[in-house]
Amino acid sequence: MLSLESQVLQRHLAFFEHKSVLFAGGVNDDFPMQIRSQGKSVKIWSCYFDYVNHLKDKSAVHFGEIFQDQADLMVFYWTKNKQEVQFQLMQLLANASVNQEILIIGENRCGVRSVEKMLSPFGEIGKIDSARRCGLYHFCLTEVPQFEFATYWKTYQNQKLGELKIQSLPGVFSANELDLGTDLLLSTLNHTITGDVLDIGCGAGVIGAFIKQHNPQINLVMSDIHAMAIASAKRTLDENGVAGEVIASDVFSHIQGKFDLIISNPPFHDGIDTAYQTVTTLIEQAQQHLKSGGELRIVANAFLPYADLLDRCFGRHQVLAKTGKFKVYAVNV
Repeated sequence: MLSLESQVLQRHLAFFEHKSVLFAGGVNDDFPMQIRSQGKSVKIWSCYFDYVNHLKDKSAVHFGEIFQDQADLMVFYWTKNKQEVQFQLMQLLANASVNQEILIIGENRCGVRSVEKMLSPFGEIGKIDSARRCGLYHFCLTEVPQFEFATYWKTYQNQKLGELKIQSLPGVFSANELDLGTDLLLSTLNHTITGDVLDIGCGAGVIGAFIKQHNPQINLVMSDIHAMAIASAKRTLDENGVAGEVIASDVFSHIQGKFDLIISNPPFHDGIDTAYQTVTTLIEQAQQHLKSGGELRIVANAFLPYADLLDRCFGRHQVLAKTGKFKVYAVNV
């Protein structure tokens, strides 16, 4: 099924004829594969491993936070995080040539209208279609911008994290400060942790790095679907002299082995919509990845229905801490 954005692009197939096409941003369907017959070639740059993992043909896909390639036509799917969008668009434009043509498509509620202000200093931009609650813009590059990767890194500290310095790129969860849910989760870690630890949806690496710093004997694995998060978590470990492995995985898709502790502040949004699939998969499949006596510990917004899911999968659950907004759940096998 095509996304709303791709349905709008379908109305403009003439743009793709006889051109090499590069798709980037939040593309999340198989529209790029469908238009292969229209142009000379199709490439995809995605920062989202869940999308890449579900593609049948991965040969044309690059997954990562950095991308340097060119095409006759670029198609950018706008996402809700403006800083991440800017990070990606400036990369693409800095590697492009004058007269580069780009189509930008996005839902109005995600703020796609701001693309005109963002890109107007670098070329000519205008809306060419409005349908399916989306806006489609055409851009032609006249002035190539500078892109310096190093300037996009942010660093912060919090007294609750001790000496840790958290490193992050745009669009990463906990990119600018310690969020309240993670703070509550970390407050429950008041005993020595041993063995193998898995931090799922690690973001900038706050949880895993904190545990490793206080329990240097553990074997730490952190995972995320977001390329910028993976790069951020790796740098957080490196900058703090903390050892651990950081991998791309769609929940458990690329996780090997079993763990004494699986811990997570899991996402419950897909774009700007509420989505439970990630947490559902995490809870339903956790037992397969826990050692005997192992523990699953997560923090979640208090209104989310995870207690029932934990009871259904494990037969029980504990609430280790709670506030008016968050709860920390734990179960053992």
